[in-house]
Amino acid sequence: MHERGASVRELIAENEALRRQLSSLLEQAENNHAIMMRHQAFDLDIVGAASFQQLVETIFRQLPIVSDLDIVTLSLVDSGADIYTVMHKLGVDFEALPQLLFHEDQDALGYEAADDVVPRPRLGPYDPARHNMAFPQPPAGLASVALVPLLRNKRLLGSLNLGSRDPGRFTPLLGTDFVEHMGSIIAICLENVISNEMLKYIGLTDALTGVYNRRYMDRRLVEEIARARRQAYRLSCMYIDVDYFKQVNDTWGHQAGDDVLREVAARIKAELRMSDALGRFGGEEFVVLLIDADLDSACMVAQRIRAGVADQLFMLADGHMLSVSVSIGVATLDDFERDHPIEGVAQQLVAQADQALYAAKENGRNRVVAYG
Repeated sequence: MHERGASVRELIAENEALRRQLSSLLEQAENNHAIMMRHQAFDLDIVGAASFQQLVETIFRQLPIVSDLDIVTLSLVDSGADIYTVMHKLGVDFEALPQLLFHEDQDALGYEAADDVVPRPRLGPYDPARHNMAFPQPPAGLASVALVPLLRNKRLLGSLNLGSRDPGRFTPLLGTDFVEHMGSIIAICLENVISNEMLKYIGLTDALTGVYNRRYMDRRLVEEIARARRQAYRLSCMYIDVDYFKQVNDTWGHQAGDDVLREVAARIKAELRMSDALGRFGGEEFVVLLIDADLDSACMVAQRIRAGVADQLFMLADGHMLSVSVSIGVATLDDFERDHPIEGVAQQLVAQADQALYAAKENGRNRVVAYG
């Protein structure tokens, strides 16, 4: 009787243990399913990102939550700063993206550089000296990291860098299939969105000079006027015309005229800040938007541009030296009345700069005239 009671108790204990084990397995399965669903939702969000900024913001906002991470950074190979320059010109706010890192070449990412070696994810303990490029501002207590190469057709686009305060989160013994899958999806999304943004940029630039075209400048002017109204700063506009440009074409040919326009654009650009915008309005006419600049400041910049063009001869492709000058009209936005439509205000600002340009040409050319 005693033996039968002990046997029953053992069966009950065994059943309880099995129930607990089953409950644990079910809970783990539910957690795994929830994690899988979160990652599927994350994949859909990044695949649906319509712009470069939207894509990287989604990665930085959602991935730490989805994967329970303490830090996520993204390193991009950007030889010649082409990606950075184009994205900045398209309005990407890099100050809001401190986790986004750019490197001149792939050696800075810490992967194998040989052409015949396909980089693999690197998992292990956090080493400040070894991982400072991937985590320039690491959180306190960072313990383990995963560096995931972003590859497209064996070309290294960059690295997705994951960090955790849990020392056991990323170890060299862990499988890498999951993070490689994540990296491949992000790499595809990055390549697509960067290509689309580059095409967008090309559609907004002047093929001859490489500066913006009128379509972009018209749109940018409306955006900047709205921003200037909100933030209460001055917006100035320059209208620039190359003096006697028809004579250049007639005397030296259209190739020489193209050379002059390219060089004029380069010299104007050299006097501007990254926040300013330069566009070609057609022919030999250029328009500049100066952000947060009053009339006096804008006139000073205009004088630097005028001198930068006039004080140094232009060398044509055939070796001939040519003297070139520009006339510049300057106007500043004084209308902050919200009941005035922005499109009308934009047209008026450009028209005022154009009137000042006309006065500059009427008064002898190679000079700056302010509207008013």
